[in-house]
Amino acid sequence: MNIQLKRIINYSFLIINSTVLNAQLKWINVDSLYQPLPSSVHVFKTTDTLNGKPNIAFYVIADLKDKKLVFDVDTTHKRRLTPKQFYTKRCDEFPGNACFFPLVIVNTTFFSFQTNQNLNVVVKDGKLVGYNIHTIPGRGKDTFTYRHPFVSAIGISKKRKTDIVWTYTDSIQEYPYALHSPFDFIKDSIAKPSWEYIIEKTTIMRPVSGRFEPLGNRWKVKTAVGGGPVLLQKGEIKITNNEEIKFAGNAINDKHPRTAMGYTKDKKLIILVVQGRFNGIAEGATLTQEAKILQDLGCWEALNLDGGGSSCMLVNGKETIKPSDATGQRAVPAVFLIKKR
Repeated sequence: MNIQLKRIINYSFLIINSTVLNAQLKWINVDSLYQPLPSSVHVFKTTDTLNGKPNIAFYVIADLKDKKLVFDVDTTHKRRLTPKQFYTKRCDEFPGNACFFPLVIVNTTFFSFQTNQNLNVVVKDGKLVGYNIHTIPGRGKDTFTYRHPFVSAIGISKKRKTDIVWTYTDSIQEYPYALHSPFDFIKDSIAKPSWEYIIEKTTIMRPVSGRFEPLGNRWKVKTAVGGGPVLLQKGEIKITNNEEIKFAGNAINDKHPRTAMGYTKDKKLIILVVQGRFNGIAEGATLTQEAKILQDLGCWEALNLDGGGSSCMLVNGKETIKPSDATGQRAVPAVFLIKKR
């Protein structure tokens, strides 16, 4: 084979391979499997390969403008429940009363197996009920230093405006402090920085006013859950893993089950779950692949949530993806809910 022909064949292979890698997934509407559903909520499934690897994923799309839908969270105290237990929780706690089961339940925050507590912000009915972990001790030569990241979250206001921000929480404050652009973690020798210290560190001089003003503000939302890192900003793939100090080394490229949430510019909420850790059946997604899926679905902003064995979404009590833990659904301390009034 001459060199010129070989180059043509190699170049053609690269074009074909690139097309395969960048091809959008084909989604099938599976509403019929999860009825009854209101006309403003739909369920989609794909079994298209993801970059040539076996894949199973679902997403729910819900219209934020539908006043008959309630977007809420549920949490536990010093314990964890499976999504199925969250689904029946109200009826179990108040037997004999009318039961109103949620339409959608999905896992959200990262958490501690030791304490069962959320490790990310959670806002329920406008009240801060879950807090971020903001202090990460240094290692080796940096033993006496600490890093303080701003952790991403998605929130929905009373007027149903959705936003993804980078937050700082303090148990003595009523609301989270939110930055609307990614911000590098703060590095210092302070183990527990005060609220005032964080405001000071994120204060800059505004060129127009010529005054020093903080970059963020108090985030007054009705419902919010945190996770990270952010995957999409203004419709573009911009993963803030380094700013949030979320996954170390090359872990951003590891394939796992995934849970993510995002929203479109026309006020649709999208919840994505990707099945994983089933070799030859569904191998999961990298953070970049997850971001690309959400971008293709039209998300303006999106963030990653707790994945792995925690990834699970129920629609009318029925599982979508199969959880990767051998024992089935993993117990978690917080879930996001879509309910019907």
